[in-house]
Amino acid sequence: MTARSLRRALTGFVVAATAAGAFTATAPAASAASAAPAGGRDHRATQEVMDAEVAAGVPGVLGQARERVQDRTVTWNGSSGVADLNTGRPRLPEDRFRVGSISKVFASVVLLQLEAEGRLSLDDTVESRLPGVLRGNGGHDGRHVTIRQLLNHSSGIYNYTEDEDVKKFLSTEFMERRFETRTPRQLVDVALRHEPYFEPGTDFHYSNTNYILAGMIVEKVTGRPYATEITQRVIRRAGLRATTFPGTSPAMPNPHGRAYSKLLKTEPDAKTYDVTELNPSWGGAAGAIISTTGDLNRFYNVLLSGRLLPEKQQRELLTTIPMGKGSPAGYGLGIMSATLSCGVTVFSHSGGIHGSTSLVVSDEKGGHTAAFNYNGDWHADLVSLVQAEYCGPAKPTGAARDTLNKLTALR
Repeated sequence: MTARSLRRALTGFVVAATAAGAFTATAPAASAASAAPAGGRDHRATQEVMDAEVAAGVPGVLGQARERVQDRTVTWNGSSGVADLNTGRPRLPEDRFRVGSISKVFASVVLLQLEAEGRLSLDDTVESRLPGVLRGNGGHDGRHVTIRQLLNHSSGIYNYTEDEDVKKFLSTEFMERRFETRTPRQLVDVALRHEPYFEPGTDFHYSNTNYILAGMIVEKVTGRPYATEITQRVIRRAGLRATTFPGTSPAMPNPHGRAYSKLLKTEPDAKTYDVTELNPSWGGAAGAIISTTGDLNRFYNVLLSGRLLPEKQQRELLTTIPMGKGSPAGYGLGIMSATLSCGVTVFSHSGGIHGSTSLVVSDEKGGHTAAFNYNGDWHADLVSLVQAEYCGPAKPTGAARDTLNKLTALR
């Protein structure tokens, strides 16, 4: 991930900035992984990236990769650094963390399932499902925005996390206000104070508001909370035993490490805050889920292998549009795709929220998945992690590097 993408991180779900300083309170723990599980690929390049991230000042990095080898699944677990700067406890495979915008595809899958059941169409307008909700002084008009455009970020709707007051809440005011509750309607109303970025369907701009509206549509169509629908339709069906929606609760389920943030400060010696406990309602359907590397790998395996959606809806999920004019990467319905320098096509999403930066990635059929988490939000070289895991130690350059930057920048 580039410094510029980190500085733009509030377009998604991470409050982050580059930091040159390293943590000195606790020495990094030794790497915890075997390089190559029996029958699996060599993960030494991935482990080396994780170790380098800790050396650069990240408290800890956790990773897991799963690969189908003949008739069995081979799992590799890796970690570097610590889960807790005070105690020095290492990061563990079962540790839970906040996944940020990786949450988006969960909501997308529910809407696609509802389409398959004939209860809505992705080409329905927002106005037809949420009458009067998407009407703003800046020109937003739900009569001209479809559900599909919400899910692939071609709606043009303003991203509420780019609002200056919200930025203050997420940074300089966060420690005093982190337990406040924000309703979906309040978040949409923030977006409606601003003009849309473009006419619906004419461009791409990542906007968390799209998925707040998606969650509201799920509730309107089903008559039940979006978290309930996601839990029953996706989390339980996929067998994700450690994945939860916290609602407005600030607590993290055990086991978990600590989460650390510099709250947008860029100075090497900027204060580091423990932000493990927070009310994630400001993320809602766009970014509030808690999970583990194991569950994220299982989810992408089940999703990409076509076990959550009928064939028609699976095609819609994976049909991408360019992430901006001339972009080498594409965005589907809550999931990104790109072809790496070694020729492997992957589907992925990164996610960030205070004190946590995550990534889940898979090949086209879910046969090789990988998930990573940093327990800090100011630095993350997700580009090198993807490259190392799928292409080996060679560093991508030129167009290949640009592709990976796009693939990992949005949260």
